[in-house]
Amino acid sequence: MIAWMKTKRIMAKYLSEMRWYVILSFTIVYAISSWLLLYAAGEHDLLVPHDFAYWLVVTGSTVGYGDMSPSTEAGKWAVALYIIPMGLSIFALLLGRVANWVGKQWQKGAKGLNDLNLENHVLIIGWNGKRTMQLLKLLLIEKANTSDNPDIVLCVKADIENPMPSKIDFVKVHSFNNDDDMNRACVATAATIIIDNPQDDMTMTTALYCSKRNLKAHKVAYFDDESLVPLLQKHCPEIECTPSVAVEMLAKSAFDPGSSLLHHDLLDVYEGQAQFSATIPEDADNVKVEDLFLALKKRYNATFIGYAEHNDFHNIAVNPSLDAIMHAGDKVFYIADKRIHNIAWHTFNIQSD
Repeated sequence: MIAWMKTKRIMAKYLSEMRWYVILSFTIVYAISSWLLLYAAGEHDLLVPHDFAYWLVVTGSTVGYGDMSPSTEAGKWAVALYIIPMGLSIFALLLGRVANWVGKQWQKGAKGLNDLNLENHVLIIGWNGKRTMQLLKLLLIEKANTSDNPDIVLCVKADIENPMPSKIDFVKVHSFNNDDDMNRACVATAATIIIDNPQDDMTMTTALYCSKRNLKAHKVAYFDDESLVPLLQKHCPEIECTPSVAVEMLAKSAFDPGSSLLHHDLLDVYEGQAQFSATIPEDADNVKVEDLFLALKKRYNATFIGYAEHNDFHNIAVNPSLDAIMHAGDKVFYIADKRIHNIAWHTFNIQSD
């Protein structure tokens, strides 16, 4: 009796945990015992290895195609009293374990607990509620209109779950400056990093960390306090800092009515004209501003705004002279109904220095 009680406790412990090796062990014991019962019952036609494996799965799961079945009375009793009941139990355990594993994986993804393995993705660091949600929506629209189709990852410290589980990846961390945490978001392999935290000091420290971890990525930091922008750019000149321009738009609209609406429309990717950019490819020759201005308008109904030499966003030439010359690697900014893909740079009127 004592031995039976110990055995019962051990079985209850392993069955309650339902680990994979427990289910596998029960499955092996079930298959061997079923084979022995059929052998003892004289069901030799069912004992051929591949036929037995096929028949046991079909019968144990009660699918029952009927193409193979026991022929002896003892074999039928063995199937009715042991093989089918035990098969159903193991099948239920297996399905329950799989469903539990899938559920846990989904929950880990929704809670941001999974480790990602991505490259050339867009990484958003920080959570600002509705502003971040709007940012994600705009990024998804921009993603749909690009050929690269990069993955979008949201990395937060806030106690939230993935706000768009079917559209973006999600990572929750304890610190934006911890290597182990940020490695889960693949900060070192991101193509673009957007930093927008509720506190500017956190944005500052996160920007400094990202600059150290990923020199090649295009990094953008949003600040409410514009006075912090020169401080960050002094240490990390490659980071594009975006201060709040709400007050500036109010002042501009006071003397030039409609200015704020105009700027809003140029940033709106849902409908109407919007602002885009393109890089002059390395195999292109020099091109004159006047020629590019006319070509964009005639061929693509787009309006040239300006350019940045060698992607230097701190020195953008807005409304430059028509005689100005642009070179390979320069970033061109324009207004159009939608992003222009595969601009025919080689057909422009090329100018030499």
